[in-house]
Amino acid sequence: MGATNSVRAMLTMRATRAIAIVCNEAQMLGATTEIMMKHIRLAEKHSRSGWFYRRSLPRLWFTLLAIAAIALSPHAFGAEPLKTKNILILYSFSDRSIFDPANLKTALRAQIRLDLNFYVEYMEAQRFEDEAYRVSLAETLRLAYRGERLDPVIVESYPALRFVVQYRDRIFPGAPILFKGVHSGRINAQKMWPGVTGATVPVDIQGTINLALRLHSNTNAVAVVTNKSGFEWYWLAAVHSELLRHQDEVREIDIVGPADQQLLEKVAGLRPRTVVLFQLALQDSRHPAMGVSDIVAAIGQRLPIYCIFPALCLNHWGIGGVAQDDGEENALTAKLAARLLYGEPPGNIPVVHGTVTNHALVDWRQLRIPEAALPQGSIVLYREPTAWERDRKYIVAAIVLIVGQSLLIIGLLWQRARNRKAESVLRESEKRFRVLADSTPSLIWMCDQRGKITYLNDRRLAFTGPDPQAGYGDTWTAYLHPDDLERVLEALSEALKVREPFSMEYRLRRGDGVYRWMFDVASPRMNGDESLAGFIGSAIDITDQKLAHEALEKVSGQLIEAQENERSRIARDLHDDICQRLAVLSMELEQANRTADGSPVATQQRMQEIRRYCSEIADDVQSLSHQLHSSKLDYLGIVAAIKGFCKEFARQHGVVIDFEEDRVPPRLPKDVSLCLFRVTQEGLHNAVKYSGTSQFAVAIKGIAGEIELVVRDSGAGFDVEEAKRNRGLGLVSMQERVHLVHGRFSVESKPGMGTRIVVAVPVVIANQSSAAARRERAEAVTGVV
Repeated sequence: MGATNSVRAMLTMRATRAIAIVCNEAQMLGATTEIMMKHIRLAEKHSRSGWFYRRSLPRLWFTLLAIAAIALSPHAFGAEPLKTKNILILYSFSDRSIFDPANLKTALRAQIRLDLNFYVEYMEAQRFEDEAYRVSLAETLRLAYRGERLDPVIVESYPALRFVVQYRDRIFPGAPILFKGVHSGRINAQKMWPGVTGATVPVDIQGTINLALRLHSNTNAVAVVTNKSGFEWYWLAAVHSELLRHQDEVREIDIVGPADQQLLEKVAGLRPRTVVLFQLALQDSRHPAMGVSDIVAAIGQRLPIYCIFPALCLNHWGIGGVAQDDGEENALTAKLAARLLYGEPPGNIPVVHGTVTNHALVDWRQLRIPEAALPQGSIVLYREPTAWERDRKYIVAAIVLIVGQSLLIIGLLWQRARNRKAESVLRESEKRFRVLADSTPSLIWMCDQRGKITYLNDRRLAFTGPDPQAGYGDTWTAYLHPDDLERVLEALSEALKVREPFSMEYRLRRGDGVYRWMFDVASPRMNGDESLAGFIGSAIDITDQKLAHEALEKVSGQLIEAQENERSRIARDLHDDICQRLAVLSMELEQANRTADGSPVATQQRMQEIRRYCSEIADDVQSLSHQLHSSKLDYLGIVAAIKGFCKEFARQHGVVIDFEEDRVPPRLPKDVSLCLFRVTQEGLHNAVKYSGTSQFAVAIKGIAGEIELVVRDSGAGFDVEEAKRNRGLGLVSMQERVHLVHGRFSVESKPGMGTRIVVAVPVVIANQSSAAARRERAEAVTGVV
């Protein structure tokens, strides 16, 4: 019965707290809440009567829950939802590597189901003895947070608590203060300030000293390295008090001063068998040549270092010390902050003393003794991982790989059984195919994935000769024309790589020794598992079509050659006759102008105009001569001819032509040079006429065994397909010229996207007539001389 009354009393106290929170959030329920408070006080008065609770408590709880639900609803009586809470965290010191608020923020958000805004400030407790610094800092904080409502202000360590208590009315009046990380010895002897609560932590100095003496049993001296601030003097006195208990075992050496070379020299004078207790804190406003971390590292290489605040020396050549559990401390701070944020006054929350567990924290890298010598519950940091911890992912990957390979082997065995069944079906299918292939009029062939012929139909065997084994394997290459062999092998090899259909023309030797032109179309054959089985092709004899086409090309070539001969004749007549006479006329007029002494000004001007007109006529006739047949093409080569034409064309039409040349052979066959020159002429004339722009580009270059010519503009463009249907003479003429030299001709254009004419002439084809071209140039040069 006593336990039941205790539970009921606890529930009653929680209900009272909930009612108080509801009253703070919804003031319109004041009268109703007062009535409920009377019922609760009546319940407390009769707390020893079980009959009262059995009869009235269920009704009371039902009413309380209803009121709480209504009051907390964001729509009840026009009440607004809970507003965002602002929390300011003040750290006594400026070392952000030690005082990181991330874990504290996580603990607060896990405990408090409200929207929280965090503000973090770092101070330098080493400078708190300077009143001007404290006043300046207080004014800075006041200006920074004068427009914010802070609830609560969380302070870390005693220096920050003392500063906030002194200046709270100026900085953030009325804000509740919650402290953490304060040693219980700091506040035990004084009355708690109003509006302040928190939790103290036990700083186990004796535990750190015992840890050092336990791990270094031969120690005969303890050197305390600290500075002169009030905070550090306090802990120096505390360490001194604890070391008095070991005065029969060790002697104390105090090294007091800032982190500088002088302090390091004092430490260097320490003898072996000395343990160092390090208490220097980092200060952001000071950046000496040798910082605190450098001092710790320098000392740690000679002597074992421990810290009553292990964070100062861990991971800096220090062994460690005894410290409180940060997780427990943050969780406790979060619980106290939740009570403040939910409306409970700080005065109703007593200070919590010494509930956080302490642990020994040591750096495994600096620990030179077995871990078994550590006290029970010690936490070892920076331990070198074991083989499993270090290579766990590789071990797991190896296991997975072995299991995967086993499954793969099983799958392959199963697949082999399926393949055997599929092969029997495939053999039947191939038998039917052979019957069909032998009855077709085409020459049918098949090859494997390496390009070796595996099947030839009867017509193919009859075409090449009486030997039934001729053409199988690699022997089929013996029936190809030598000039076509390399090209056919390259086409087949590329098709085997890309697994795509292809077609080609080549010459195949018939049984009577005559080579016949064949047009061959092939497609890939795939296995049931989508792997490449090879190719199947069908070839037909196109020799008759080839002969007819060559006859047509010959006639076309003869017509074009006759046209070019006529143009050459006209060009010579214009250049050697008319141009020379016009030049003489221009010189005579200029001479007459010089000798016309005392002539009227009008006569001189007229003479000047006549001379200018004559000069223009000569230029025009010369340009016409170049258009009909450029002499530069015969004597200087294709590059100089096209470059000169572009220059004259740009001057005549007032346009800009960018010319580019790269790796073009100095001499090309006459028919190839003439083809490229005429395509350039026709392309530029069409561009000026239809593109509507004044920017053009001509590029000729030697690439990948061929000569490439590009004529482009960025003008209006046109529909290429429509132009082909209309069979424009310009495009047809250019295409026919390129085809005569065995080249490729293409036009790339779209309305509004400009036009690009591309011509590619193989160098091999061009070199076939190189000897004849050299003879023609030699004769031309001899004629000029």
